[in-house]
Amino acid sequence: MTEPFTPMLASGALQFAFEKATTEGKLTIVVLLILSLFSWTIILTKFRQLYLARKWARRFFAAYASTRDPLDIKRKGDVFAGAPAYQLYRSGAEEVEYHLQHNPKPSKGELRISSAAFEAVKVTVEEAASAQAMALEKGMIVLSTAVAGGPFIGLLGTVWGVMETFSGIAKANAASLTAMAPGVAGALIATVIGLLVAIPAMFAYNFMVTTIRSITQELDGFASRFATQIDHVYVENRNLEEKIADALTRAGLGTEGNRDSASDANALSA
Repeated sequence: MTEPFTPMLASGALQFAFEKATTEGKLTIVVLLILSLFSWTIILTKFRQLYLARKWARRFFAAYASTRDPLDIKRKGDVFAGAPAYQLYRSGAEEVEYHLQHNPKPSKGELRISSAAFEAVKVTVEEAASAQAMALEKGMIVLSTAVAGGPFIGLLGTVWGVMETFSGIAKANAASLTAMAPGVAGALIATVIGLLVAIPAMFAYNFMVTTIRSITQELDGFASRFATQIDHVYVENRNLEEKIADALTRAGLGTEGNRDSASDANALSA
C-alpha cells in the first residue's frame, strides 16, 4: 500500500460533517452548544451545592443531636451555612426568640410562648423548608430541557439537512452515493451533538433529583422534630387551674386564695 492506513477518528468525522452541514444545520448546532454550556454550568454548580449541603448537614445534625435544648445552637452562635436544615432551624429559632422577648408567658419561673405563637413558629418553619427545597431545585429546569429537548433539536437539524440534501440531488439529477454522503453526514452531526448534550444532562439530572429528594425528606423530618421539641420545651401547656393559680400568685394573693380560686375553677369547669 502506497498510503498508510489512517483510521477515521471521531474528531475528523465531526469536523468533516460540520463543514458539510447546511446553514440551518450549523445554526442548530450553535443552539445545542449554547444549551450544553448552560447545562454544564448547572451541573457543576449543583454538584458543588449538593456536596456542601450534604457535608454541612451531617455536621449540623450531629451538633443538634448533642443538645437537649432546641435553641442551644442558636444561643451558642454556631453556624452551618451550607446546611439547608440549619437555614430552617435558624428561621424557627429566631421566631421563637422573638415571641419569648415580646410575648412571653411565664410558667413556673420560666418564660414560655403561647399556643398561638407556636402556630406562627410552625408556619415559619414550613415556609423555610419550602424555600430551601426551591433553592435546591433551582436550575433543574435547564437540565430537564437539555434531556428532553436536545435530541429533538438535533433531530430537527438532521431532518432539515437530509431534506436539503435530497432536494439538491433531485435538482442536480445525480443520485449517487458520492453526491449524497457529504450532505447526509452534515445532517447527522446535528443529531450527534444533540445526543452529546442530552446524555450527560440525563445522568446528572437523575442523580441530582434523587439527592434533592433525599435532602427534602430530611428537611421535612427535621421540621417535624424541631417543632415537636419546641412544643415540649417552650410552649405553655398548662390547664386552666394552673393558669389561674399562677395569675393569682403574680397578683400577690395567698395560698388560701389560690386554693379557693382553683376550687371555683374546678367547679365551673365541672
